[in-house]
Amino acid sequence: MDNESSLQKLLRWAKTPPQVYVVYLVALILVWLVSFYAGTLNPKRSQSPAPPPVSAPRN
Repeated sequence: MDNESSLQKLLRWAKTPPQVYVVYLVALILVWLVSFYAGTLNPKRSQSPAPPPVSAPRN
């Protein structure tokens, strides 16, 4: 009887020479896509600070 989990089978399959190149390429593309997407997001703008109170000295 086969006691290996499907994850272990998948990992063993992914480590074989032809597939490891594809897995590496897919991981590289995923990292690039995530970083590209993060770069296109607009940062949240904080509101400008309130003007100083009237009693503050002006230099």
